[in-house]
Amino acid sequence: MRILLVEDHLPLAESVAQALRGAGLTVDVLHDGVAAEHALASEDYSLAVLDVGLPRLDGFEVLARTRARGKVLPVLMLTARGEVKDRVHGLNLGADDYLAKPFELTELEARVKALLRRSVLGGEAQQRCGALVYDLGTRRFSLHEQVLSLTSREQSVLEALIARPGRVMSKEQLADQVFGLDEEASADAIEIYIHRLRKKLEGNAVRIVTFRGLGYLLEAVSD
Repeated sequence: MRILLVEDHLPLAESVAQALRGAGLTVDVLHDGVAAEHALASEDYSLAVLDVGLPRLDGFEVLARTRARGKVLPVLMLTARGEVKDRVHGLNLGADDYLAKPFELTELEARVKALLRRSVLGGEAQQRCGALVYDLGTRRFSLHEQVLSLTSREQSVLEALIARPGRVMSKEQLADQVFGLDEEASADAIEIYIHRLRKKLEGNAVRIVTFRGLGYLLEAVSD
């Protein structure tokens, strides 16, 4: 899954990004509100971690404009302001969670996972497609209770497919979930990851179906 981190304190931003990438997430990092607003308007994110005290446009305004555009992705606000009125203001604007600085990276990671679990899996701890099970807590896929060995790119593609049951996803949509802003998104590379995933799923009553000109769909195979 791809998330956006907006934090103007560069060392903190790097530490948070490393922790979230270590959890297997694709993370785009920006450092000011104007760039954040543009990214949230033009890119497809599963979640945003948004600092309140940003240059050029503060986090409250970025959040307000994002919600005004109808974007419903979960937003975790970071702030050095501990006052109740600031937390209430952010929540009223549409924030899903709040974390005051300083904080432990383990707590931030846990809150991000909880928000993703509620938004992507509807509050469920697991997503299933036939014999394939995805556990968001551990971010592991298993087939017939055996852990499926995946590269980070393969993981991102399969996460995107299993999170959207019955929905065809184009190569471009999948590439948006796999590659960050600082990487060259390649729709052709998605074909390679799909090919590898098909081999790993082969013979296990779950498959990736190609809809020519449209994209891919993950489905269970009936006996």
